[in-house]
Amino acid sequence: MVPHDEINALIAAHPDWRGAVLADARRIILGVDAGIIEEWKWMGAPVWELDGILVVGNIFKKKVKLGFMYGASLDDPAGIFNGELGGNQRRSVEFSEGDVIPEDALAALVRAAIVFNASKRAVRGKK
Repeated sequence: MVPHDEINALIAAHPDWRGAVLADARRIILGVDAGIIEEWKWMGAPVWELDGILVVGNIFKKKVKLGFMYGASLDDPAGIFNGELGGNQRRSVEFSEGDVIPEDALAALVRAAIVFNASKRAVRGKK
């Protein structure tokens, strides 16, 4: 199966609030930039990439987690990062049943991740 279909199947396998949250997050993420690519990695995780990993999605029993690979390097003016706050690299946004995704704030984080990845690529290209 191609990544798009794998992600569709994951969402369909969770017909409750978790599938709905992941589907909504996916819509927001893909809406930020037409160059974002969907991947399926690590035996069952949807991943959105542009010049590297932007966001990894995971569905758990009581939460949906959107992990930003380089979240510790991103500005979060809306303060939506609520997971993995102590690490040096990653940050995540975790949703529980009843939570609403703050669309503008999530889109801003994705845009910041795109800029961060592009800057990393530019530095690599200068070596």
